[in-house]
Amino acid sequence: MKYENIVRGKFKERPNRFIASVCVEGNEERAHVKNTGRCRELLEKDADIYLEDHIGEMGKRKLRYSLIAVEKKTERGTFLVNMDSQAPNKVVKEAVENGDIRLPGMSSLVKIKAEAMYGESRLDFYAEDDRGREAYIEVKGVTLEEDGLARFPDAPTERGVRHLEELIKAAGEGKKAFVIFVIQMKDIRSFTPNRHTHPAFADALKEVSKHGVQILAKDCIVTEHSMTIDQDVPVIL
Repeated sequence: MKYENIVRGKFKERPNRFIASVCVEGNEERAHVKNTGRCRELLEKDADIYLEDHIGEMGKRKLRYSLIAVEKKTERGTFLVNMDSQAPNKVVKEAVENGDIRLPGMSSLVKIKAEAMYGESRLDFYAEDDRGREAYIEVKGVTLEEDGLARFPDAPTERGVRHLEELIKAAGEGKKAFVIFVIQMKDIRSFTPNRHTHPAFADALKEVSKHGVQILAKDCIVTEHSMTIDQDVPVIL
């Protein structure tokens, strides 16, 4: 997945979930934050950030810039974290279609449909393989990490719990069911649910693993201009 027209800037503050005050080429600007999570450990004052510049294609847009990625400074060094909450679904679709993600128990896919209704929820993907086997896939983007351990969520997500419950139902009907955690960075040792922030989600994730729902975690190669699914990351429940 690639971005066009990326510029570098500095983060200043976040007056609300959707807006950031940034500095671009010495000018103060407002940028759209494409992630409604807290991201407090990322969006520190004067952090180096990367923004997509929509000049020339504004249409009905109110803000010229969208915040895409941030440089995170740690004792282990500085690395780039993609913050675009729309990116995980895009890279999963690309990776499933080109074979970089193989869904266990599924053969060659003949169909993949985004935003598929199941029960009372809209899940991220519905897929069918060449043997008629069906699958539902839910994707979660992960931007929270500490000392190489990635965690999800960074804020309570009742919607996320509901999606896991729907996946249990799908598995109970004989369909394949997957939840894929897309870790939007490299240099990750393992992934675990963030029990401290949302115990119910951690409990639900542990429960789905007992009911045939397969849990995958993948890290990503992140640049200023792109994000690509890379390697499997161990999941610790």
